[in-house]
Amino acid sequence: MYLIVGLGNPEPEYSQTRHNMGFDTVNLIAKKYDIKVDKKDFDGLLGKGKIEGEDVIILKPQTFMNESGTSIIQVKNYYKIPTENIIVIYDDIDLPVADVKLRKKGGAGTHNGMRSVIAELGTTEFPHVRVGTGQPEFKELLIPYVIGPMSDEQYDELKPAIEKAAESVPAIIKDGIDKAMNLFN
Repeated sequence: MYLIVGLGNPEPEYSQTRHNMGFDTVNLIAKKYDIKVDKKDFDGLLGKGKIEGEDVIILKPQTFMNESGTSIIQVKNYYKIPTENIIVIYDDIDLPVADVKLRKKGGAGTHNGMRSVIAELGTTEFPHVRVGTGQPEFKELLIPYVIGPMSDEQYDELKPAIEKAAESVPAIIKDGIDKAMNLFN
């Protein structure tokens, strides 16, 4: 079983924000595989289905970004999901706009949601799917940049990255993170 997690802040208030690239990606995956992500449990919204013949749970933590790990650890423990089968998708200001990078493991960087995930899981060794959002011109504008609404044009610029990130998840499940990294990085 795989746990596919999109990081974000509760919708609809934070829809179409840079910080919700994880939610947008899992929403696209859920739509493609006809998985309804509407069950409220474990401090999140989740849905069960199959991707590449494997049982999956798609999770959107509803704890706000900085406490995302609390929802993930509850699902992991309840369903006894191995850490290496947890795929976490999130926005990354340290990548250029619309760039997508997969990693087999890694630290949180500047991402507070990933800090929470790593703290709760007690490891950095799980697949990361990072969607680049770029940075604001001035560091003081970082918070409004990541949680403020984007224009339609700004959001359209990120759509190809959301699609690419969504395509990477079945590849990770089918062929493993190493092969997926070779295909998508």
